[in-house]
Amino acid sequence: MAGPYGANQYKQTSIMTASKGQILLMLYEAAIRNVKKASLAIEKNDMVTKGTSIGKAHDILNELVNTLDFEVGGNIAQELERLYSFMIETLIKANIENSKDKLANIQHLLETLLEGWRGAVMQVNKSTAAK
Repeated sequence: MAGPYGANQYKQTSIMTASKGQILLMLYEAAIRNVKKASLAIEKNDMVTKGTSIGKAHDILNELVNTLDFEVGGNIAQELERLYSFMIETLIKANIENSKDKLANIQHLLETLLEGWRGAVMQVNKSTAAK
């Protein structure tokens, strides 16, 4: 049986061998997971898990901001930066107010962006495979 060590090793290997597009998708998926976890923690009145999960989602959004390329992305990068900043601000408010509604809004935004990025990554993969 592989146990947690095997799972962690597999996770590390998959991250190290992932393309930039795959890593972006993993970041979005992890942010969504943590927002969901925080929302469940509010239901259970588990403030430690709520705080930890919101903190992780916050860190992921900061990482997404830090990886924006304004030279290549131009207007889109600027709009994403505004959206990420809005989500970070809303996460902080959700944490203070124990607001599942605010977390649900962030989750919806992240899921919408994830679907868009999935489509973009698929297109890039198709065009790369066709070469």
